[in-house]
Amino acid sequence: MSQVDEHVKKRTMNNDNEEVETNQYVTFLIARETYGVEVLRVQEIIGMTGITHVPNSMEFMKGVINLRGTVVPVVDMRLRFGMEEKDYDNFTVILIVEVKGYMVGMIVDSVADVVDIPIKNIQDTPHFSANIRTDYIKGIGRIDEDLVIVLNVDKILSSEELEKMELVK
Repeated sequence: MSQVDEHVKKRTMNNDNEEVETNQYVTFLIARETYGVEVLRVQEIIGMTGITHVPNSMEFMKGVINLRGTVVPVVDMRLRFGMEEKDYDNFTVILIVEVKGYMVGMIVDSVADVVDIPIKNIQDTPHFSANIRTDYIKGIGRIDEDLVIVLNVDKILSSEELEKMELVK
């Protein structure tokens, strides 16, 4: 278990007054699906801002932003997941997350909430089919009747992709 998991875990009481171990996630929407990342991996959430295009970059990398003097690469998560591109609107945000020790911006359709998901309600990633990538999905969490696709941010970008973004030398 990673250090982050240990720090995010907490105990809450359920409706039956039983103590339940939960993890906290920031949830957001991409194409009407709810995704979540560990709350401690999210450094901040910013509104859409000017993105500087980087020539010859990967298709899903929209460019870089200047975040208080730090150059942060920005990835459009719709493109990363092989979805149709969408015009950015007033709800579109950039989540600044820590990926393998580097700051990366993730463009998502909108941010939803910070939620506690009982660990027992997170199931391993089902094997959908050969043409759906599930390596960056940590599991599927359930909150009442709603499902949250829990992402493993360290697997969203490979080491080779981080190198191409010139984060890893």
